[in-house]
Amino acid sequence: MKIFVASAWPYVNAVPHLGNMIGSVLSADVFARYARLKYGKDNVVFVSGSDEHGTPIEVEALKRKVSPKELTDQAHEYDKKLFIDVWEISYDNYTRTESEVHKKFVRDFLLSIQRYVKTQEEVLPYCENDKIFLPDRFVKGKCPYCGFEDARGDQCDNCGRLLTPSSLIDPKCSICGSKPVLKNTTHWFFDLSQFNDKIADWIKSSKTMPDSVKAVALSWVSEGLKPRAITRDNSWGIPAPFDGAEKKTIYVWFEALLGYISATIEVNPESWENFWAHDDVTSYYFIGKDNIPFHAVIFPAMLMASGKYHLPDVIGATEYLLYEGQKFSKSRKIGIWVDEAQSIMDIEYWRYVLIRLRPEERDTNFTWREVVRIVNTELNDDIGNLSNRTLTMIKRYFNGEIPRVHYDLLDERDKSLISLMNEAPLKMGEQFEKGKLKAGTDELLRLARENNAYINSKAPWELAKTDVKRLSNVLAISAGVSYTLSLMLYPLMPKHSERLMEMLNVKVNSWEPVNLDSLAGNRIGKVEPLFSKLPADIESKISEILKETRDKVEKNRPILLK
Repeated sequence: MKIFVASAWPYVNAVPHLGNMIGSVLSADVFARYARLKYGKDNVVFVSGSDEHGTPIEVEALKRKVSPKELTDQAHEYDKKLFIDVWEISYDNYTRTESEVHKKFVRDFLLSIQRYVKTQEEVLPYCENDKIFLPDRFVKGKCPYCGFEDARGDQCDNCGRLLTPSSLIDPKCSICGSKPVLKNTTHWFFDLSQFNDKIADWIKSSKTMPDSVKAVALSWVSEGLKPRAITRDNSWGIPAPFDGAEKKTIYVWFEALLGYISATIEVNPESWENFWAHDDVTSYYFIGKDNIPFHAVIFPAMLMASGKYHLPDVIGATEYLLYEGQKFSKSRKIGIWVDEAQSIMDIEYWRYVLIRLRPEERDTNFTWREVVRIVNTELNDDIGNLSNRTLTMIKRYFNGEIPRVHYDLLDERDKSLISLMNEAPLKMGEQFEKGKLKAGTDELLRLARENNAYINSKAPWELAKTDVKRLSNVLAISAGVSYTLSLMLYPLMPKHSERLMEMLNVKVNSWEPVNLDSLAGNRIGKVEPLFSKLPADIESKISEILKETRDKVEKNRPILLK
């Protein structure tokens, strides 16, 4: 079994915020780390990259009188360093749309599906002030469906409907605010209408696609798919490969989607097809809900047109993460950005907190009160104190050597905890493979809390005086739970997981339940607290902390991201 994992390609004109992080990048990393333990690292590939073409970058470069690539070179390297060095994202390849491999693949792919591509005269908005045709997202106005006043010409951020600039009410150029005029131009269109029934049948028959994604995709299909332009009238992008399209470039959405394939080619040019052209593959895409139509309709239609590639199996789309009840906003300084986070608390605490707040069923509100509860109660009390008390008692009562299990003395409470210990990672994995990462971590907490209750009820400090064999059972089983917690923590907090493994003097190489007999006799290492609590008053200090952090961080950001 091969496992393909992808996170949505972030556009490089802004530093990602916490909502972007949990919507795609971090979620994909947590799953990829799990998948490598479950299926073997050679059977998993995890890719993404910087989406760097299009008008926003072109316009910014014109303003600054530099080349677009000069801006995106800096931004790409900045984001890549943040993801890999700071946030511990374990990409097999974090590439970019300026990659020569990517540009060649996109052009070749589009030529291979040319029978589904047609030219069409189109009347598009043109800004006479800026002297450019305006891409969809550079036209703003009122959404004709929900009345949202700040809808973009490609999609409404409020209701999620796909739009065109001509469908907006009272459209304006988002660069200068003037009203665009309409001008004729010729573009090349991918004829989605030919895939209406195929997409519907594929979505309905899928046994792995989340229901929320199915609902959005089927809603789209029910309205009737229409041809969608794949070329643009701008210069910063991949030149369109079609005859007569010499001054056109490929629309960034079409090429970024194909980046999942080109990024895999870069990982291993000899064996990349193992992850794309065979049935023995399961593919996972981690995205925000606003990207569902592109991943669940347009991308599969392109793959169907080619007839060569494996269709998505699980699209793990999150709802929105709000910051203290509001949408993240750079201009209004609402939220936290990924290059600010490490100055506030340990990045691995962030990783755990964000997965625990992952908005899987509905929009979720990030509050500092909840962050403090998660770190101080879940991490420190439920998990950290459990491992500390278990290993400390093994040091005290068994001279640091994990005791063996006396199976003839196991009672129902012992057996129940052993059963839960064996089932917990399997149940966590089942949820992960449905794209439900937060739900998976519930199993981690359930095991930790049950072990804490077990120790309290068994009172090993009393057994030490009266029954050494039953004491041995309690601490042997609890050591097994600590091993299992280190395993289940690994996808979320790899460094803290490894610290717990070091204390247990073990290495975890697979997603398998613990063998208690194999732990027996193992001499544990130095025992120290795994986590520490956040100050209870951090909520009242966060504004001051953020202000000081932002002053430092913004000075070091590349020009494009300031």
